[in-house]
Amino acid sequence: MADAATTETINERQRRILERVSLHGFATIEILAKDFDVSAQTIRRDIILLDSLQLLQRFHGGAGLPGEALQKQTEQDAGQTEGVVRLGYVQKRRIATEAKACIGAATARLIPDAASLFLDVGTTVEAVAEALRQRHGLRVFTNSLPTASLLAAHNGNEVFVCGGSVRGADGSLVGDAALQAVRRVRPDFLVLGFSGLDDDGALMDFDIDKAAVKAAMLANARQCIAVGDSSKFQRHSLLRIAEVGQFDTCVSDALPGAAVAEAWRRAGIRMIVA
Repeated sequence: MADAATTETINERQRRILERVSLHGFATIEILAKDFDVSAQTIRRDIILLDSLQLLQRFHGGAGLPGEALQKQTEQDAGQTEGVVRLGYVQKRRIATEAKACIGAATARLIPDAASLFLDVGTTVEAVAEALRQRHGLRVFTNSLPTASLLAAHNGNEVFVCGGSVRGADGSLVGDAALQAVRRVRPDFLVLGFSGLDDDGALMDFDIDKAAVKAAMLANARQCIAVGDSSKFQRHSLLRIAEVGQFDTCVSDALPGAAVAEAWRRAGIRMIVA
């Protein structure tokens, strides 16, 4: 972080942006522009300045805390190459915690006792797992070590962990062993996490190995529930993981933009605001 002398060079709105990011861990350009009643371009310039002063970290679509274990990737967006920073697992766990808890509770209400399901990796899916601890007799298949630990030995729920190699700090399992395990199961539900949306409403993610496991789950589940907080609606990622029509329901804390909402409505996708 920069010193006090550096922070004296910023204006009141920029100080308030820093306060917001420090409190929540991440803030989108769209929300900041609405809250401060200025244009998105003005907020974008503020974020660029604050990033140059090392007071926060610029992300695609917003800003977050600096100094985390982050990974950079590049994506092509509107004909221009722009640096996109993926949030680290520790930082993701700080973001939109209340929204994720609401999403978890709303999703759990869709899944009855004694159901079988895949649970994907990610902090929002972990919130769903936390809410599912109140269910009885579930048969859960997951490639997420944190999710497995949340549900194991609760209310007669059976938890099956897919094999594979551990990938990253989020405890996800990937590789051929995970894929083979997933392909043998055909559960009632899949709870699918995602990192962003494409312009046509397709769900997107960053990691190729994790995306392969997601695709195998999607192919075998009878019903797919996509879960993600509304900040994901403002981002593009790298890989399309579920086309419009391949998932049945999306649970979030807000509706997507009008164009995506209309595309989902036409496809018969149920939208639930937690």
